[in-house]
Amino acid sequence: MVQRSGEKRGFRGWRLHGDGKSISVGEVVMPDERLSWPRTIGIGAQHIVAMFGATFLVPLLTGFDPSTTLFFTGFGTLLFILVTAGRLPSYLGSSFALIAPIGAVTLYDPQAGVPLDGAKQALAQGGVISVGLLLAVIGIIVHFAGAAWIDRLMPPIVTGAIVSLIGFNLAPSAWNNVQQAPVTAAVTVISILLITVLFKGIIGRLSILIGVLIGYVCAIVRGEVDFAAIGAAPVVGLPAFHAPAFDPKYLGLFLPVVLVLIAENIGHVKSVSAMTGQNLDELTGRALFSDGIATAIAGCGGGSGTTTYAENIGVMAATRVYSTAAYIVAAIGALALSMLPKFGAAIATIPAGVLGGAATVLYGMIGMLGVRIWVQNRVDFSDPVNLNTAAVAMVMAIANYTLVAGGATFEGIALGSFGAIIVYHLMRWISTWRGTNLEQASPASAPAGTELQGVAYSQRHK
Repeated sequence: MVQRSGEKRGFRGWRLHGDGKSISVGEVVMPDERLSWPRTIGIGAQHIVAMFGATFLVPLLTGFDPSTTLFFTGFGTLLFILVTAGRLPSYLGSSFALIAPIGAVTLYDPQAGVPLDGAKQALAQGGVISVGLLLAVIGIIVHFAGAAWIDRLMPPIVTGAIVSLIGFNLAPSAWNNVQQAPVTAAVTVISILLITVLFKGIIGRLSILIGVLIGYVCAIVRGEVDFAAIGAAPVVGLPAFHAPAFDPKYLGLFLPVVLVLIAENIGHVKSVSAMTGQNLDELTGRALFSDGIATAIAGCGGGSGTTTYAENIGVMAATRVYSTAAYIVAAIGALALSMLPKFGAAIATIPAGVLGGAATVLYGMIGMLGVRIWVQNRVDFSDPVNLNTAAVAMVMAIANYTLVAGGATFEGIALGSFGAIIVYHLMRWISTWRGTNLEQASPASAPAGTELQGVAYSQRHK
């Protein structure tokens, strides 16, 4: 019997769906079910390919080791499935929300030809850990108190602004890469866009990955790729783990990112609930906690933060297989790939033009996903409270306003995120008190599908 809302139980393994070979019309494979193991392994491989395009871009843009980052995404996914009792399918890939604060600390330039400074990387890892621990604490609170308070704190106008301002704040870094090799960047962008509209199904959802491969070939032809590191790397070996360090002055850069991770996780729970017909709200706290712990552990070892991935929602929608067994396979596969140093070295050879082209699409997509949240939730911009909330937050982020206070540094994302929350609630309170409130705040529902990396591609091809 399929588990329905309100039914609580521990995980007891996956039941075989039907004969394990086929799915009847109108049926889905539920999280606690599986197909035959050969088919499950094949679907798990699709999940690896789906998450890979966005996941490997984060270490390339931040200077972190790709193999180490991949290792912690696999580890984090296993942890997520364990904590959520095998009931919430998800792959924890690299979060784009952390690129800006990491870059602000490390000042890493992918094309400078200089490796990432180890001391600065350690400080950035400390920031990642702080984000993870805060998210884990919030997860515990949500587990026992519910998520309604989050909906009140961050209604759609605020959530959309925070998601959007992160993408637009990152735009200058995309341009810095594009101008290094504009022809290759243009080929990469055009390839991603054409693949998105020319192909349906899994190929269309993999437009970023395939576009990057086409851009990479273009870079090779133009002599922009150096293969020396691949030959020098061993075939098998452990990832390059790196110890963290802490400096409280950087907390202002990192902690606001937790607002985005909250929105992503809540959106993921809502999306899976809608697709499976199960009420999974009771798992929201567990999802936040497990993603927080996974992010903190990644920071301890040299990986970037993690988040639930929309690309993998697209795979589930296409295959109608929501089995968490497939995610176990994907996680184990990612761990295995992370043990191949030549594989990591090959990823690290991707040049600036390709990175800039892919980042142009991805960063812009992040920005527009915030707009999508506003549209889906019918945010009324004739209300000056909503209009000013978005206006102030966006300008602070795009111009990268910076404030140094008490030894701590707060930049555009932090100031814009906190600004959105403060401006909204302060203006709403005053307008209600003075009787000038044009729109009474309605109960906000968590926007489904707000994951940053690739969600538009998933939605486009469902």
